Amino acid sequence: MTMSPLSKITLDGRDFLVKRDDKIDKYLSGNKYRKLYTLLNTPKNRYKTIISYGGMQSNAMLAIAAICKVKGWEFLYYTKPLSKKLHSEIEDNLFHSLSLGMKHTEIEFELYRSFVASLSLSNDEYTLVVDQGGAHRSAKEGLEVLADEIRAQNLEVKSVATPSGTGTTALYLALALPEYKVYTTPCVGDVTYLREQMSALAEIPSNLIILEPQKKYHFAKLYDEFYEIYEKLKSAGIEFDLLYAPAMWMALMSQTEESVLYIHSGGVTGNVSMCERYKRRR
Repeated sequence: MTMSPLSKITLDGRDFLVKRDDKIDKYLSGNKYRKLYTLLNTPKNRYKTIISYGGMQSNAMLAIAAICKVKGWEFLYYTKPLSKKLHSEIEDNLFHSLSLGMKHTEIEFELYRSFVASLSLSNDEYTLVVDQGGAHRSAKEGLEVLADEIRAQNLEVKSVATPSGTGTTALYLALALPEYKVYTTPCVGDVTYLREQMSALAEIPSNLIILEPQKKYHFAKLYDEFYEIYEKLKSAGIEFDLLYAPAMWMALMSQTEESVLYIHSGGVTGNVSMCERYKRRR
């Protein structure tokens, strides 16, 4: 594919550049395209089955489902039990993943942790287990491609930003772009948890700066300030996801001053169900 384009956006009088990785593909876009780049470029005959696990509206789940559809691989995905409401949701990430052929199994809460730990114990050479969120050392290659794209676009900006779940994207991007300052903030857990997740993959480089959230946010819960900044960004011309992007934008606006290139993480397909939740709350 050609490199993702750039857009300009103004938020509260401050200008930003946005690398539009959300434009790569409807289902396989943003940081999931970068993290799963190696899997996407794996020959069809290398695997027969891909196994993963995690959230019920995971962007990684949807991206893997899209890859497996193209490759002709079976995709098995495991979650904790769904709520009755989620069983009836339409046009969300789970809906799209199932429509792409994903086989979904719910595991009881008390069994989930041990079940996940056992997933890689008895698989053959044609089966691959992808950890939750696509967190794996193989993500390094896709982030190096992103780094090369950023250099090729000859930007005057020397700071980039991307939100973190496991921190895989931010870590490997910082390693691949040592001449840039890379900002991130934890969207799952706190800074200590994020550092632990990153350190399990590689040593955290000095150019990676973790911005402390203004308060402790619980992943996928509803916050008025998240929806407010989502609406501001959308009114300014770009839709971002409602799970990760609000925390990153809030941290950038309150803790940085220089020009920043924001890496759009994609994931906007999940906004359908999130926006419905916000509407019901209001």
